[in-house]
Amino acid sequence: MNEQVNSATSDTKINIKGKAVMDIISLGEAMVEFNQVPSENIYAAGFGGDTSNCAVAAARQGARVGYISAVGTDAFGDLLLGMWGSEGVDVTTVRRVAHAPTGIYFVTHGTAGHQFTYYRQGSAAAQMTAADMPADAIKAAKILHISAISQAISETACDAVFAAIDIARAAGVRVSYDTNLRLKLWPLERATAIIQQTATLSDILLPGLDDARALTGLQDPDAIVDLYLGLGVGIVGLTLGEQGAIIATPSQRRHLAPHPVNCIDATGAGDAFDGAFLARLAAGDDAFVAGRYANAAAALSTTGYGAIAPVPRPQAIEALMKTG
Repeated sequence: MNEQVNSATSDTKINIKGKAVMDIISLGEAMVEFNQVPSENIYAAGFGGDTSNCAVAAARQGARVGYISAVGTDAFGDLLLGMWGSEGVDVTTVRRVAHAPTGIYFVTHGTAGHQFTYYRQGSAAAQMTAADMPADAIKAAKILHISAISQAISETACDAVFAAIDIARAAGVRVSYDTNLRLKLWPLERATAIIQQTATLSDILLPGLDDARALTGLQDPDAIVDLYLGLGVGIVGLTLGEQGAIIATPSQRRHLAPHPVNCIDATGAGDAFDGAFLARLAAGDDAFVAGRYANAAAALSTTGYGAIAPVPRPQAIEALMKTG
């Protein structure tokens, strides 16, 4: 970004000089959502963006979370900053740019199901570059969380993700990577190459089953886990939708059964899993305890509409775990 930018502010700031540690710092693009309510012929405003959803989910579990992104100096950027502030997500490293808009998207509902229409090309976040990465903030975190979507929105954003990884790895910060695949943003061949390369640089890999099947050509979940562990990943959390999840390390593997809930909307369930999982890892849980917690969080997140509103807090998650 060559144009002058302004950093956003929040009540809780990353204390760079004092090296106050963020549990998780998440990187990517957030957008404002307009979701059709057919019965009322209106669009309800909400929020989307996988790494932002993850940040909110982690913050709701009590983790100290920061977000790295860029938004426009428009009303939609204001809405996102207000949401992060209310959720306790630190926005010291969110940049406001005057020359580019905040991304938005519309969700419509019909006989074919959900349809998404995005207006994000040339967005502020898509113009992030490697030079924009806040090295001190990344070094002050326990975990850096990134996503393949952030790599797909532009070539410069992809470079920014790799720059953030380099900073994190040099500082001993663990790298978490969600392989979210969006083929409307980039072709499968490019996505496969970049995602596999990024996986080799990751400590924690959080793929979803459908995306992993498309990326690897494998159908069996355990074979997919084996492939990713073979790339040197330390923890794999493969979400299986209605079938639960698999948590694996090089020495152990557990299949987590699904929780029976009244599923209304699965939007953002994987992001809720990611946020809850990383929050518990940052708190000191092992991968399997964290996975059990995240599995319950993801299930509860499907009992309401939207990616953020139904994300549960610890009391509800613990209650479901006791009954499950």
